[in-house]
Amino acid sequence: MNRASKTGLDKESLDARAQTNRSLQGGIGLAQDQAAVAQPRSGRIAKAAGSFHRYIAHAQVLKEHSDEVWVLRFSHNGKYLASSSRDQSAIIWEVNVNGSVSLKHRLSCHQKPVSHVCWSPDDHQLLTCGVEEAVRLWDVSSGECLHVYEKDGLGLLSCAWSPDGKWILSGITDKSICMWDLDGKELECWKGQRTLRISDLEVTSDGKRIITICRESAILLFNWETKTEKFIEEDQTITSFLLSGDDKFLLVSLLNQEIHLWNIEDDIKLIAKYKGHKRSRFVVRCCFGGLEQAFVASGSEDSQVYIWQRSSGELIEALSGHSGAVNCVSWNPANPHMLASASDDRTIRIWGLNQLKMKKSKGGIHSNGVHYCNGGS
Repeated sequence: MNRASKTGLDKESLDARAQTNRSLQGGIGLAQDQAAVAQPRSGRIAKAAGSFHRYIAHAQVLKEHSDEVWVLRFSHNGKYLASSSRDQSAIIWEVNVNGSVSLKHRLSCHQKPVSHVCWSPDDHQLLTCGVEEAVRLWDVSSGECLHVYEKDGLGLLSCAWSPDGKWILSGITDKSICMWDLDGKELECWKGQRTLRISDLEVTSDGKRIITICRESAILLFNWETKTEKFIEEDQTITSFLLSGDDKFLLVSLLNQEIHLWNIEDDIKLIAKYKGHKRSRFVVRCCFGGLEQAFVASGSEDSQVYIWQRSSGELIEALSGHSGAVNCVSWNPANPHMLASASDDRTIRIWGLNQLKMKKSKGGIHSNGVHYCNGGS
């Protein structure tokens, strides 16, 4: 499988998208790069950073994957990190009490690159999805594969959990979305233009709304109980999205190198835009993070990790260290100082962010204005 088939974008459906601890302690016998320091990449970033306390980012470097690392997600309790790779494996990492991260289990049963990982609500189980292949259910404690979810003649594209952990969802290559119980019994299947060949998949915490990319420039918010639909319409191709922890906001990454923040609580409304990162050919994922999820972070094709102030849209940091495109970032929900990034350079970096402090703005994170940040050149 070549690089283009991972996340190359075509007109129809973005076909082949597949794709802190305050400071990490030295002397723990794990690879660390003390020279990986946050550096402004332009006058614009430097000016924005002047409104903040300067901080240093030490990176622990994890090198267990043998090919591009596409996706990573911290568990809800912050004690684990899951990563997936083009090397056809996923890894469960353990976050130790001293802030270091170590390998717990390597999950190696997929026959294709692994494009998605998803934690159960209680963090005891993990779903992994191969590219147009199958979804596997894993026990986090033992690393055992508990079940394989498949559909005859079709491939599975994505995976998500119900809030009570009793059923799972997956997008299917025929553009439908299916629901199974944990034993593999199919409970529901919604036909039609419900999902693209490669799409993220989210379920709101009340279990009622399923969120997916249904067209190249539209996101579907589907209430499966009432069968009602709402849409987020963009004028650019959507490459990925992420639901906020409170179900009120959606971060949407676009083909034109912008990230849009939408309020989806009542009336759907665009409230912020973030710019400055580089994305021309491949899927680059973003996340919320920091104290009270006051920041937005994103990977970038220029090997940087970019961080914006969520409320104002100011680009405040660009973290250097990776030597390939950064495909995904994940902020530890239990530790606002720990950020992880996954790259084409086959590594994961665990950033220990010191003194990341936000300048309060009048509107706070619920501002209704649309903010722009052009970032560096």
